[in-house]
Amino acid sequence: MKTRSDVDDIQTTKTEKLLAVVLSAFLLLGAIWTYQKLDDVVRQHVSVPTYASGPAGQRLQQASGRLAQAEQERQQALGDLELRREAYRTALEARKPAQQLEAEYNAAQSRLQAAERELAAAQADVSAARPAAAVEQQARSNRIDKALDRQQRATFFTRLGLVAFFVVGAYGLLAWMRRRTSRWFPLAGSAVVAATVFAFVFACDYLTDYLDPFDWGIAAISGLGIAATLLTYWGVERYLIRRLPQRRVKRRECPFCGYPVGSNVHCEGCGRDVIADCTKCETPRRVGTSYCGTCGATSGASAG
Repeated sequence: MKTRSDVDDIQTTKTEKLLAVVLSAFLLLGAIWTYQKLDDVVRQHVSVPTYASGPAGQRLQQASGRLAQAEQERQQALGDLELRREAYRTALEARKPAQQLEAEYNAAQSRLQAAERELAAAQADVSAARPAAAVEQQARSNRIDKALDRQQRATFFTRLGLVAFFVVGAYGLLAWMRRRTSRWFPLAGSAVVAATVFAFVFACDYLTDYLDPFDWGIAAISGLGIAATLLTYWGVERYLIRRLPQRRVKRRECPFCGYPVGSNVHCEGCGRDVIADCTKCETPRRVGTSYCGTCGATSGASAG
């Protein structure tokens, strides 16, 4: 016949504890890898518009290119004019024939004037195209920002779901193992430890986006950890309160106050009845036992 002991009575070996710690590390490693990978998955499914210019932006780019070219042509025309003027002046001072140099000087002046007119026209085109391009760029930036916000929200809720699934699954596994009084119970504890650390990583990752970790971030994390610990402690205490009477009965103690009762009918510590009739067969049974020793009925006895 296979016997199963109470989880609280199981003596965990050092090897089992070591393996539980190792399992916690590997579970946490896999969880963090999945946590980071979810960001790439969300980016593949939530697209962000590119920075390609629209019609107004293209007109501004063309006008800016024309302006740059006009500035370059003006610089070249101005340099050529200075050279022609110096050559013409030198010829006049030396009393040499300068008709050809004069013509070249006048042509250089004409080219400079044409370059300045082109520069003014290009500047006007840039000034005319800039407002529409600015509006278009602002609209494009707003679309990109909204898409990035969608990505961040999707990533946050996806990661939150992963953390919640891990935490709920770990505690559910712990409760299931406890009900089954399984020897694998320490490994369920490994899942709980890994889930707790994973939740802490998630909290730190996103909490620092809204709070300065050197200002109120650490205090907020501390408060969150305190609240979670107190809530867990409350759950453990409720569990122990349900299990405590049975554990006391196993040690021949009063299920109410824990005073040794032996074979007495009343507790010498609190005076309450520790023997009551079974509700099914009315055979005396000890208060706090799960089943009647005579008929096998489940707990139904009441204390006086």
